[in-house]
Amino acid sequence: MFICVHLWFHLMVRIKIASPQEIVSIDRPRLKEVARTVLEGEGVNAAAISLAFVDNATIHRLNKQFLDHDEPTDVISFPLSGPGAKTLEGEIVVGAEVARARAAELRHDEQQELALYVIHGLLHLCGYDDTNDAAVRRMRARERHFLKVLGLPDIAEAD
Repeated sequence: MFICVHLWFHLMVRIKIASPQEIVSIDRPRLKEVARTVLEGEGVNAAAISLAFVDNATIHRLNKQFLDHDEPTDVISFPLSGPGAKTLEGEIVVGAEVARARAAELRHDEQQELALYVIHGLLHLCGYDDTNDAAVRRMRARERHFLKVLGLPDIAEAD
């Protein structure tokens, strides 16, 4: 006699999106899907993530305040939970205008660029960094992996 047991595994993932800018439209359902795909792919079972899509002035101010870089940037991640926490918590701030400009420069869709920034920011929260060449290669490989899983073109920067 065979007994069939189905175990339903429910991810406890909360993703909130804020967009205090009105310059670039934000495809909230798609970007939530991007975030869930990355978290699932990185083995994160529980998460509380906030995504904020902001204008150049805001991302510039945050970049200066927290990273001492005096310019707008693409994405900044703020981990709110420590290593080994049961729930991954963090905030990701995305430069929406930076995404628009970069997408125009590279001649691809700005929603794809925003998705890349969300992937990149989440990878930082999951422990990846881009502080040396080997780490950059690992991070780019994961970005490419998730772009492919999501059916998006490979728009990740070269290593």
